[in-house]
Amino acid sequence: MQTGGDPALTGMIYIPGGAYLMGSDSHYPEEAPAHRVRVDPFWMDAIPVRNRDFRTFVEATGHVTFAEIAPRAEDYPGALPHMLRAGSLVFDPPTRPIDLRDWSQWWTFRFGANWRKPYGPGSSIRDLDDHPVVHIAFADAQAYAAWAGKELPSEAEWEFAARGGLDQAEFAWGDELAPDGRQMANVWLGEFPHENLSPRRYKRTTPVGEYPPNAYGLLDMIGNVWEWTTDWYAPRHRQDETKACCIPANPRGPAQDTSYDPLQPATRIPRRVLKGGSHLCAPNYCRRYRPAARHAHPVDTSTSHIGFRCVFRGERNT
Repeated sequence: MQTGGDPALTGMIYIPGGAYLMGSDSHYPEEAPAHRVRVDPFWMDAIPVRNRDFRTFVEATGHVTFAEIAPRAEDYPGALPHMLRAGSLVFDPPTRPIDLRDWSQWWTFRFGANWRKPYGPGSSIRDLDDHPVVHIAFADAQAYAAWAGKELPSEAEWEFAARGGLDQAEFAWGDELAPDGRQMANVWLGEFPHENLSPRRYKRTTPVGEYPPNAYGLLDMIGNVWEWTTDWYAPRHRQDETKACCIPANPRGPAQDTSYDPLQPATRIPRRVLKGGSHLCAPNYCRRYRPAARHAHPVDTSTSHIGFRCVFRGERNT
């Protein structure tokens, strides 16, 4: 593990770069095809951005997050007028087994939910300074990164860093989800979404660093919160990246046009790739607590389980 000596790189870890097998042919179809890529060296935040970090940014800039702004009717054709209020999606667990095909059974759009009030009006981030900030839309993450003199990672960079040099391993720590019974990340224990058997004090996000780092020294790359990347989403990795003749270097994903949700043709909101899974990922639902896993998410949507971390691609000052 090498951390930045330059003040601009405080809290960052040097990621050496190299070639690796990105994606997987063994799990969800959007992870395929597995293909070799190469990334240049870069620096990455050792931890996801916490509430204390995001508060400093807001106090310095006056930034207002997407979840704190009421949607405009012209951007959401057909939206019910009473729904055009500021808010965000909050996980609201049912008390009994339900149909896992209907995510509306555990997600609620809650008016007034935002990074300061993660569960809606009446909640706060008191005592949660060291938890990852949540209810962050893509533009919010981008604004923080620019303020910090950094950038958001590409999907290829993020996955390379999460693997920690363990090319082709299932998880960021090896091939077993819980080696010797040890929980390695904040993921769901029990039957999702009604049975939460976590022994931890916090049943949702946990303070950063409660679980072991990967081999690069990065914390919480898996579980706790999903993390934004800069890549537009496509339902599969690009086929031209599988050719043996040439390994793509620093791939940046497909064009924006590929990212729109075909199930919602009237709402042209592009989607970016999220990585890492969250505290809601469970063996019986959403087994995306792996470096290869990926998820499409609209850039305008924030939730109680999405955060981010930053990278720096420049040279370290000596």
